[in-house]
Amino acid sequence: MTKILAYPLTILFFIAFGLTLLAFHPLQWFLFNVFGYQAHKKSVDWLNWSILRCTNLLGTRYTFTNKHKIPTNVPLIIVSNHQSMYDIPPIIWYMQKHHPKFVSKIELGIGLPSVSYNLRHGGSVLIDRKDPKQSIEQLKKLGNYIEEHKRSAVIFPEGTRSRTGEPKKFYTTGLKVLLAEAPNALIVPISIKNSWKLLKYGKFPMGIGAHLKFEVHEPISNSGDAEQLIPQLESIIHKGVQQT
Repeated sequence: MTKILAYPLTILFFIAFGLTLLAFHPLQWFLFNVFGYQAHKKSVDWLNWSILRCTNLLGTRYTFTNKHKIPTNVPLIIVSNHQSMYDIPPIIWYMQKHHPKFVSKIELGIGLPSVSYNLRHGGSVLIDRKDPKQSIEQLKKLGNYIEEHKRSAVIFPEGTRSRTGEPKKFYTTGLKVLLAEAPNALIVPISIKNSWKLLKYGKFPMGIGAHLKFEVHEPISNSGDAEQLIPQLESIIHKGVQQT
């Protein structure tokens, strides 16, 4: 019965989602080209708030827990597990004062209204997974960017999404590059739960009634040996995912 109900709700969601992307695309272009970064960034914040409201049509709920006073005058490296593309809008909205930028695959840089434009012009980087040299250069660029502008880089070290919610092993290369290029950054671990349930049936229909939970853990200083620091981050994030 739940899956049957998911079909009409998914159609409604896709209509709302598509209209949202189409509406914000020219707005982003206008604000970026006429008023610059800050105005464009505000439009991206509200784009992602609107995407959250679109997912509410599926009965989706969000709990974003952050008990820590994270400073805004230092760069951040936000490290998280990855369960679906719907991990991203809550991070952008709830962490908006930290200006989150993303490491995204190059294929997303074209063809998606609003999303592709923001990835190309908002400070994020696009990496070609088939070209390690290009990927490293882009990660260095992002590390330098957040170090200079006191913004945040979001990285999902698992590489690919967990389709069952079960945490996956971290790939360390990209994270090591960011740690090296942004030595003054605070590292902010985030555990994400239940995002995978939005795609538990595949792309159509969407899962309904999911309660997505985001837990921001205590920030960690970017100091010491990365070979010891990264397993510590992995353990913190995975324990948060596995908690009931």
